[in-house]
Amino acid sequence: MDVSHETMLELSKVWGLFYLILFSIGVIIYTFWPSNKARFDRAETDIFDKDDTPWR
Repeated sequence: MDVSHETMLELSKVWGLFYLILFSIGVIIYTFWPSNKARFDRAETDIFDKDDTPWR
């Protein structure tokens, strides 16, 4: 079996597509996982806890 440049290019495109799709699904699952809600809510409000006065 002779592997040409075009064959390797197609293989890398297909596996790259699958990799990006699986990575995106993983990020979405991580984002909407119920146990992460408290972490994201805390991160949303923590940046405002120390900003009681104007910036000088």
